[in-house]
Amino acid sequence: MPEPFSRRSFIGGTVTGMIGAVGGAATNALDARDFNAVGDGKTDNTAALQKALDKAAQTRGSVFIPDGVFLCSTLKIPPFVGLCGNPCWSYNEYAGPTLQLGDASAKCLLDVTGAYGFRINGLGLNGASLGKNVHGIMLDKPDYGKHEHCLCLERCRIGNFSGDGIHLSRIWVFSIRHCMICFNGGNGLRYRGWDGFVMDNWFSANVEAGIGAYEENASVTFTANRIEWNRRHGIILKGGEHYNITGNYFDRAGGPAIALVPHGERRCKSITVTGNIISRNGAPQDGLFSDKYQCSHLRFEDVEGLTCVGNTIEAGKGDGGMGATSPDYALVLRALSHSVVANNAMARGALKKLIVDLGGHGAGFVLKDNPGSLLKPSA
Repeated sequence: MPEPFSRRSFIGGTVTGMIGAVGGAATNALDARDFNAVGDGKTDNTAALQKALDKAAQTRGSVFIPDGVFLCSTLKIPPFVGLCGNPCWSYNEYAGPTLQLGDASAKCLLDVTGAYGFRINGLGLNGASLGKNVHGIMLDKPDYGKHEHCLCLERCRIGNFSGDGIHLSRIWVFSIRHCMICFNGGNGLRYRGWDGFVMDNWFSANVEAGIGAYEENASVTFTANRIEWNRRHGIILKGGEHYNITGNYFDRAGGPAIALVPHGERRCKSITVTGNIISRNGAPQDGLFSDKYQCSHLRFEDVEGLTCVGNTIEAGKGDGGMGATSPDYALVLRALSHSVVANNAMARGALKKLIVDLGGHGAGFVLKDNPGSLLKPSA
């Protein structure tokens, strides 16, 4: 039996430092191997890992996942528990500590529905493209509960799930940082809820949106993310409010990089979109659009209190000059009020028209000083 995790060292420091213990041995720091977990990519570790998580919950502790591929089905995460490892993944490959789905009938790999105060740091979560609509991390509640969830995800690679990489239904306070959420059959991140920080991540090549909020949603900061090659949208917010979308890189979505649209009678409100690079979006990756205005960079419809200033917008082809040049339109605007769309630079911004103004605007709408030019198809 390996010696207790609290006495092991790891690359770059000590175990106690990794899990945040202060001084002395960390009696609530557990190693998955001490519960007979085997990272050979073949052994079913569901029971072993669940036992480790349940044991950690008794002391509000953490479970360390060493390097290896730990095959398992759904793990139910208790409150105040951490999962941690030493991240070694790359853009295209899993490496280091990896939890891999081995059950095509599962709803998800990590079920955090009963968790709050949960941390996951430095792991790969691999869906192995199994099943149908299987999510990587899932919170699915009938209500918002009595207190904040405080779910924090850092330095993880979450990909190859047939559903969403991260699926949070009725989430209240969350943080996603320094992660790659990629190659999922649904959205990279789908959430219903509010109060989040989503910063310094890759959202790459997901079949739906990189980030999608389709029910009630509010109060999330999106900063310094790279949101690229998602098939439907970069970000789509339906009826959302109080957002800061700042300093991100949007590239080659199969629809708008950012879509702000109503959800029934609820319109989007109080949103800032500034300082973003927005490139080559509206690319019809499956050859179809629901309507022609999906072939655009930014689509804002029925929004109150929008600030869209200081973005750099450019059309183009795919990598290596391959694929269709897109989009047809840079900005599609309808029914905006008390909003400013100004000072966006759109050199070679679109193929057909820089700004499509569909009208219906309310009081206080300002549209001015958005210089640019059209891109010739041969360019």
